[in-house]
Amino acid sequence: MGFGGSIRTCLGKYLTFSGRASRPEYWYFFLFALLVSLISGVIDWQFFTTVTHLETNATRTTTAISNSPVQRLAGLVLFLPHLAVAWRRMHDTGRSGWYVLLPTILATGALVILIFGIGAASHFHGGTLDRLLTGATLLIILPTVLILSVSPLIVLWWLTRPSQPGANRYGPNPHEVSQ
Repeated sequence: MGFGGSIRTCLGKYLTFSGRASRPEYWYFFLFALLVSLISGVIDWQFFTTVTHLETNATRTTTAISNSPVQRLAGLVLFLPHLAVAWRRMHDTGRSGWYVLLPTILATGALVILIFGIGAASHFHGGTLDRLLTGATLLIILPTVLILSVSPLIVLWWLTRPSQPGANRYGPNPHEVSQ
């Protein structure tokens, strides 16, 4: 599958989370999304950026401010097809599509543990229970952060793996089926 075919397939399967996606289908669409993001960033810089210059005694300050409306819109439009093709790509390697969300789930869990653990400890104002809850939160959060730092690399590794030969529980091999 080529670059254009990948874009057509992924946009045509905008919300299709079942089936399998080959490596070229995923990586060409990833490249397309990256190029769209870069081009929309340049458009935002040219048309939606406000530059202010401030000069004081010996200091010159230049500030550029942009809300990046084009880049945000492009990201919003491409988010679901990119998630869907990554989901199908995981299926192609024989894994559940939920693994694509692993880093996000871990980050959310770490944030919840941090907020509730330290929030609960703050109600005890420096007592023994405060130290105990803070220590327990740190004991839980430190391994979580370690796993959180490794999980995107694992997901990336899985996305680069070759297709599982033959049919698997998610469908036929995309290399063996004409699309």
